[in-house]
Amino acid sequence: MFPSILSVNLRRCVFSCIMISFGFFSLQSLQAQTTAKAVPVLELNGNSYERGLQHGKALKQDIAAVYTKWKDNIRNDTKGDPDSVLNAFRKAIHFEPIIRKYAPAMLDEMKGLAVGSGQSFEDVYAFQLVDEYWVYRNRQNNEEKHHCSGIGVPATAGRPAYIAQNMDLENYMQGYQVLLHISSTVTEPEQYILSCAGLVALGGMNGKGIGLCMNTLMELESSINGLPVAFIVRAVLAKQDGKEALQFLQTVKHASGQNYILGIADSVYDFEASANQVVRFKPATGESQAVYHTNHALVNHDVKPWYKTYHEEVIAAASKTRDSEIRFASLERRLNKPASGITADLIKQTLRSKDNAKSPVCRAYSANGFGFTFSSILYTLGGKRSVSLTNGSPDQSEYKTYYFSQQP
Repeated sequence: MFPSILSVNLRRCVFSCIMISFGFFSLQSLQAQTTAKAVPVLELNGNSYERGLQHGKALKQDIAAVYTKWKDNIRNDTKGDPDSVLNAFRKAIHFEPIIRKYAPAMLDEMKGLAVGSGQSFEDVYAFQLVDEYWVYRNRQNNEEKHHCSGIGVPATAGRPAYIAQNMDLENYMQGYQVLLHISSTVTEPEQYILSCAGLVALGGMNGKGIGLCMNTLMELESSINGLPVAFIVRAVLAKQDGKEALQFLQTVKHASGQNYILGIADSVYDFEASANQVVRFKPATGESQAVYHTNHALVNHDVKPWYKTYHEEVIAAASKTRDSEIRFASLERRLNKPASGITADLIKQTLRSKDNAKSPVCRAYSANGFGFTFSSILYTLGGKRSVSLTNGSPDQSEYKTYYFSQQP
């Protein structure tokens, strides 16, 4: 009677395994029962369509709930009918050809997700375009919605490489955190992907030691026919070889301005990517071999016309009071040191930090707030490879660690 039985594996948590008998479960009710507040882990396997189908069926109730809140959020922001707004957005973009070229499996996964969840394919597709919708709104009225902080530390003689970030999102996503665990196939490695119910990716790492964190750079030029962020994440994590991942990230056409911190085994790279160029960033001061970034461009000057003055002020160090700049200064004070002095504990302390009350690196959820730290995540790329993450902001939730089934 039931098309599949999925196991949601909450490793090192209160439950060792929950069997899905009705094709779905509630993330919010499950999290309420889990005293450690661990992010539920959803096991996905098979081909792309089957993965999407499993995702949609397992989280059907939550996807319906978060999509309703998403549309309510659009209504509140635009004062318009959300379906009309989304229809206009979809007409303004042309991402499908490049998705078909570089991440064709994701089209099948979205189809499965739509069928499994009972949502329209059009809504599933639009929901994947979190950053691209922000870019669309920014072009209309200069509305800004971004607030993430990323860190990368290369391996040293005594420690593996790390990449990490606070993934900050809008309030409507609270309670819908999920860690997708994708089994390896002949063509793809095992993957852990931070996500939201109904979303294919926010960031992640694979069993080959390739990981990716990102944060929006709204001032950089965008493209209506570039590859959207979620699909870049999945394309990178599907790579078996680090050199291929590195080349892909630097050469693919990007749909939106982003800073990407790419980890490959013992090495980390930071790239500011716009529609027309990808420029590597390295902190310019001190002795740090680490990288860190927030939401303003520092080395990529491919900026939108209405950001030109602000960008010039940033480059000239004449603007230091905006939220992103304040958070960047906090990261720099804590991490501008030799990589050998940056431990996993220091990274977590930094991601919990609130050096400035109005512009903290860590933003706790508030019902009346705009956004919050959806999850804080640390990827250990070498040694015993693992993913550690919090459910919500790291000041209110402990990091839980998940290991890859096959270790180097």
